[in-house]
Formats: sequence, structure tokens, C-alpha cells
Amino acid sequence: MKTFSAKPQEVERKWYVIDAANKVLGRVAVEAANILRGKNKPIFTPHVDCGDYVIVINADKVVLTGNKENAKIYTRFSGYVGGKKVETPKKIRARRPQLLVELAVKGMVPHNRLGRAQLGKLKVYAGAEHPHDAQQPVTHNI
Repeated sequence: MKTFSAKPQEVERKWYVIDAANKVLGRVAVEAANILRGKNKPIFTPHVDCGDYVIVINADKVVLTGNKENAKIYTRFSGYVGGKKVETPKKIRARRPQLLVELAVKGMVPHNRLGRAQLGKLKVYAGAEHPHDAQQPVTHNI
């Protein structure tokens, strides 16, 4: 028996919509990352981008458990002396709410060019509307 390996041109892509309203951030991110990677398909191949497109709506209504809204920190560094920036989810939600979901999913895909290609198929919107009706997305329940 031979091991099956998917070819990039053979992969059929679907579109999924995940409603993040009143859902825990980590649960939404895990579902989105699994669909982006293609782990929900029987043809999953780790070194091939065989995932689907994911639209996350209502990202501004996502919930963090415990005291994470104020205690968790996101750090980034500009590369200059004194260029360390620290933010809490509360500040990020006020500035750009879809960034919370994007950062959570980014940590769950591979950290290489394959992961960057998979992240390109993630579309996150703060509100309930999205411009991808022409793709006929299917609702994915969590």
C-alpha cells in the first residue's frame, strides 16, 4: 500500500463562515486553523496547502475566559532601542478587534511559508457583514 500525498492542483477549496459572537477565542481559533490547514479533510498532507477559506464574523464579540482581557499581554518589537510595545486584549479590541482572532490563528498554523500561505485564506471581520457572498460560504458551527 502506498502513502497518499495530495498535489496542490488537485485540492478543491470551499468557503466556511464561523460566527465568533459569544464564543471563546481559543475555540474559534482552533476551528479556523484546522480548516485553514485542511485537517478536516481525508486528503490532508502536512507539506501541502490543502485547506479551505475561512471567514470569521463578529470578531469584536469574541470572549476571553478568566481575567485574560486585562492580564494577558501581546508584545511586539520594532527593532529599535526602546521599541518594545506591550498591549492587553482590551486595548487591541478597542483599536482593531479582528486582530485578536488573527493573532490567535497565526500561532496555530506552521511558522513558515506554508503557514503564511494558509493565513492568506483567513478573512476576519469585526461585524456581522462580509463581502464574500459570491463564494457561497457554508456556515461552520462550533
